[in-house]
Order: sequence, then structure tokens, then C-alpha cells
Amino acid sequence: MYPSERAAALASASEVCAREPIHIPGSIQPHGFLLVFEASDLKVIQASENVADLLGVEVAGLLGRHFDELLEDAARLRGKLDSLASEDRNPFHLADVTFRVGDPGPAFALMVHRHDGVLITEFEAVDDGTAAYLDLYPLVRTFVTRLQETPTAELLCQLAVTEVKRMTGFGRVNAYRFDALGNGVVIAEDADPGYPRYLGLHFPASDIPQQARALYCANRIRVIGDADYRPSPILPPLNPVSGQPLDLSYAALRSVSPVHVQYMKNMGTRASMSISVVVDGALWGLISCHDAAPQRVGFQTRTACEMLGRILSLQIEAKETHANADRRLKLREHIVQMLSLMADRERGSVAEGLLAAPDVLLGFARASGAAIVLANRCELIGETPPREAVEALVRWLAEREVGEEFHTHNVGRDIAELTELSRYAGGLLAVSLSELHSHYLIWFRPELVRTVNWAGKPEKHLGQGGALNPRHSFESWQETVFGQSLGWDRLEIDSALELRNAVLGIVLRKAEELAQLAGELKKSNRELEAFSYSVSHDLRAPLRHIAGYAELLGEVEGGRLTDSGMRFLANISESARFAGTLVDNLLSFSQMGRAALHLSDVNLPALVDSIRQEMLPDYQGRTVEWHVQPLPILIADAAFIHLALRNLLSNAIKYSRTRDVAVIEVGAEEHPDEHWVYVRDNGVGFDMEYAGKLFGVFQRMHRMEEFEGTGIGLASVRRIIERHDGRVWAESRPDQGATFYFALPKRIHARVSR
Repeated sequence: MYPSERAAALASASEVCAREPIHIPGSIQPHGFLLVFEASDLKVIQASENVADLLGVEVAGLLGRHFDELLEDAARLRGKLDSLASEDRNPFHLADVTFRVGDPGPAFALMVHRHDGVLITEFEAVDDGTAAYLDLYPLVRTFVTRLQETPTAELLCQLAVTEVKRMTGFGRVNAYRFDALGNGVVIAEDADPGYPRYLGLHFPASDIPQQARALYCANRIRVIGDADYRPSPILPPLNPVSGQPLDLSYAALRSVSPVHVQYMKNMGTRASMSISVVVDGALWGLISCHDAAPQRVGFQTRTACEMLGRILSLQIEAKETHANADRRLKLREHIVQMLSLMADRERGSVAEGLLAAPDVLLGFARASGAAIVLANRCELIGETPPREAVEALVRWLAEREVGEEFHTHNVGRDIAELTELSRYAGGLLAVSLSELHSHYLIWFRPELVRTVNWAGKPEKHLGQGGALNPRHSFESWQETVFGQSLGWDRLEIDSALELRNAVLGIVLRKAEELAQLAGELKKSNRELEAFSYSVSHDLRAPLRHIAGYAELLGEVEGGRLTDSGMRFLANISESARFAGTLVDNLLSFSQMGRAALHLSDVNLPALVDSIRQEMLPDYQGRTVEWHVQPLPILIADAAFIHLALRNLLSNAIKYSRTRDVAVIEVGAEEHPDEHWVYVRDNGVGFDMEYAGKLFGVFQRMHRMEEFEGTGIGLASVRRIIERHDGRVWAESRPDQGATFYFALPKRIHARVSR
């Protein structure tokens, strides 16, 4: 076969593979059996063929039978089924059941979900529930606690990998993270001796076709107990309700693609399990478990692993959301700097303003060079292609009408016509500054030669009949990548477009540039508010899911758990509630920046007294000495000042609780232009070396195990005071207490009350 013919055949086979309907395999794995009931009258309409082996009744003897005829205690079970929504796709353990038909035998664990217009029930052997919960929930509790102390996604995944391996007993557990192209890299691993190691190795995107990725998002856990299993067909093959093959997307027993089974065997894997890590609705990565021998994973262990995966996903999403928000704000700081410089120039403001701060322009896009193309000017900054090559690029962009922006991390591939360009740049980002003229801002990134270590050469092979065969080798294979730059991420592109929109306002409406800038900043604030609301909303759902799982497990299995087991479940619920409080506090913090101030007289002595009464339950049973000095009556927003003072007093109470007698002083100092208000305590204090971090979001001076809290209180104080044109600071020495100050400018008048 000629190379061109082979390439065409591979492309055709890959397309066929990508269309394989893996959600309707028509069969299940045989370690359990499946019954499908008509949704309304609960009569069996389909069954897996292996019911004859596991239940002692042929499929024909079950079709048309009613739910009540088949199961003991059916009335109670139907009561639970009534709580299922019409499309409740999340399978859950309904009960351990025994059958009235066939071989009475042992009880089966019953898992149910509604999908595709029917009730799908799956039956597996019952686990030793008490032993499982006693073993699993201490691990889950430890995992949840340690998550809060783990700073990076890689360390979070290593922690998860270790826990999953301990819970399941698989020989090797890896955590993959997918890049923008779908390639996976192993970022965490725990393996027994004798297993090949893949830490740091890359797996090509083609190993997991798109329809499989979609299923990983829909069904968070997947188990293949034995790669040599013989599938058990579902009879009749077509769902009588839909007239189509039964959709098993959410079924635990779903049979898998023969290509995937062969992939496992090529890898030397007999059993596998995957746990999806889903962040912001997309497949972020996988926890992948392998074993050289068959491995059964009971439903209780799967439930715990799925919960662990959801908690991990939530924690990674929170960390990435926080990191992205910080980075977005830094990018906007660059934008404001550049716009300010442009606004200071009367003629040629865009070019002259950007030229005045070349480091800001380049740092904004992490670029080595930039070009400013306006009218007949082409200004080059830093390391760029020659002027002639840049002008040729501008003509290329205009001819192809690329729109508002164009970006590539591989100039030689995507702009092959301009051979000169690729000699000087590996990647570029261009934004248009006019809909009529060839005006552009262009950033260049250099070629970044890098070495990629693959787990086997990333290529597929054709088998007999032209079908696609999975890779046979997973031995480390090294590839050196030339001609590419660091990729452009979505935040950078969106920020460049944001800069473009602001610059357009300056170019087109110089007379209104300050109003335009204010509008852009207001838009940014609205986006941040919407962003915060979206994060809060999206995080609440999985938190409710976690709490719901814990509650359901307590209800279903509470009678079989020890007091310790129930306490572990309570700890999981408490962690979910804490995360919910954190989300609410973040939302409140974000809204402080835009809520209107309602200025009035604020009676600080009365306010302090009111807060002391509110917080009385927090220090009841302790000895607390209050020293309230003369305080001014301020002109400020009473609700906001109340919240700021409450946070400061709450901290004083909290961080002095190790003292036999807590001494808390509230006072004020008069200065020519400001009122200084302070809260002083005799608590544990802090090192002034870290004072700059105190008022940042999520900044802590002490371990969470010692002093609880979300890390947002002092950040809220700073935002409130700065909204009043004030400032905040603190003074302390370790173990000698702390004093927190806020200063407000004097407004109209102020009175001192005693």
C-alpha cells in the first residue's frame, strides 16, 4: 500500500471508530444481570441473557412479568422508585433484594436509574457492607480534610490516586490531565512493583475517541472487571418503547468496545476502572486504575470512588477558578495601564501610548515581540520578524478576512505561504483594530523546542478488513517538537479582544475616550459579577450532590454502620457545608465592589455593643474582658461598617481563645484628615513578615485545624474600607496579640461618643 493510500485508509478507519455507537452495545458485562421495566406499569420488557445463569430463569420466563411478581418486599421498593424523576440518570443503590422466582440463592444489590423512557435495573452480588464502610469512610474523611491543605492540582491528584489505590486494591492507579488538543499526560501515579510506570508520559488524544469522552462526562465511573469477559446480550435486542437498541450510557454493567478491550490487553491490563474528573462541564482528566488480574469492584466501593472523584473535581475547579480570576485581574491591570498611556496622548494616541510602555505590551501577552500597525505606521517592539515579513503578514490577514482575531502556535503549519515568517516566530496573536482598514496589534512568540515523552509511539494500525487496531506498544517514545511556540490560552485571547474593544473606542471616539474606558471597566465588573454568580451556582450543585450522597448512604446503610462510620459520614456532610459557606462568602465578596454606598451617621459605640450581643454564643463559657474606648460617630454605610467590625471582632475572639482571659480592646485615634479605628487582642498574633498577605483572599496565617474560617473575612474588610476611600493595616508580634486598624477620611463632621 502506498503511503498516501495508507493515510487515507487510516483516516477512514479513524472516522469509523469515532462513529462507533459505544452507548448502545447491545450487551452487558456478565458479573451482574440487567432487567428493563416499562416505566408506567413496571413490566419486564428486556433482560440480559445471563439471567439464566445468575437467576435460574430464562429471559422468556421474565418478559411481561410485573415488578411485584419478581421481588420480595416489592411494595416498599416501589415506594422508593416513586421518588425517582422521569429521567433520573444517576444510578443509585436502591436496596439488597431477593427474588421470588428462579433459584432463591443469595441476595443481590439492586441499582436503578431511569433513562431512554424506561426503568433500568442492574443486579450484582452483595458486598460485605459493614466491612466496606468501616474501611472506606475513614479514608474518604482523611482525603477530604487533606484536600483543603493541598495547593496544586498535581498534588491533589496524587492524593486522590493514593486513596483510590488503597480503596480498590488495583495494581496501578494513574491520574491523567488532558491538554487543549485532548492529549493526556500522567501527572500522578501509584503502582505496585512489576507494573510499568507512566508518570510524566503523554498519551495521544486518539486513544480516547470523542464519543468515549462524552460518556466519561456523563457517567463518572467505569469498571471493566475482566478484559476476557464474554458479553451477555440484551434480549430482545431493541427497546420496545423506543424501537432502538437500549441506551446504556449510565449503566454500570455496560459492555465496552472490542477496540478498548484489545487496548487493555495490549497494555497488559486484565481489569480497569476509570473515574472522571470533570471541571466546568468539560473532561479535565481521568483517574485510571489497572490490574494484571481480574478485579471486582463492588458498588459500595464504586460509590465511594465516584464521590471522591466529584470532590476532587470540585476542588480542582475551585482552585482553577481562583487562579483564572487572579490572572484575569492581572491582565486587566495591564489593559488599564496601556489605555491610560494612550489617553495621555493627543495625536497618534494608540501607537505612542503603547510605545511608551513596551514591557507592559509584551508582558500582557507573554510575547517576545510585537507590532503596532496603524495607517501607514508599522512600529516593531522587541524580537520580531523583519518589517517586510510583518507587512506581508498584514496583507495575508486582510485577504483572508480573519475577523477580530487570529492566533496560532504553529506559524509554519498555519501560515505556510509566508515561509520567511516562520524563521523568526513560532506563534502569533493578531487582533484587528478596524473593520475598514488593515490596523492590527500583533504579538509574536518564539519557537519553543520541546521534548515530549510518549507512552508508545502515538500511531494506530490497520487490522484485517481495514479496521483500526489500537497501539501495541506503550514503551516510552521520545519526540522532539520543532516550529511551535507556547500555546495561546482562552484568557489571553479574550483579554486581547477586550483590549481591542477598548482601543477601538479610542481610535473612533477620541473625544469620548474617558467615558469609553469607564464603560469598559463597568463591563468588566459586570462580567466578574456574572462570573462569581456562575461559579457559585455551578459549585452549589455538586456540593448538594455530595451532601445528598452522604445523607442517602446514612439512610440506606445507617443501620449497618458503627458510630464511627456515621461520624465519618457527618464529617463529609460538614465538609460540603463548609465549601458551600465558602462559595456564599465569595459571592458576597464579589458583590461588595459594586453595591451602592448609603452614607449616614454610624454610631460606633452602639454598633460595637450590638455586635458583642450577636456574637455572645461564640464566647459563652469563656472569660473575655472588653475594653471599649471612646469611639467616633462616622459618616459611612452602616451595613458595611457593621460587617467590617463584625469580621474584626470575630477574629479577635477566635485567635484569643487559647488564653485563659481574652482581652479585646476597641478604640479610635483622631488624625487631621482621618479617623483611625482599631481592634486589639491578646491572642496568638502573627509574624509581620507576612502582614502583606493578611487582607488577600484565601490568605491564612494559621493552619485551618487550629483556627477555622474561609480566608475571606479580612479581604472583605479591606474591600469595604477601600469603598469608603479608606485603608486597612495590622500590627502584631507572634504570641503577643494583634491590632487591626482601619482609617476612614473625615466626612462633613464627626462626634466623639463616650
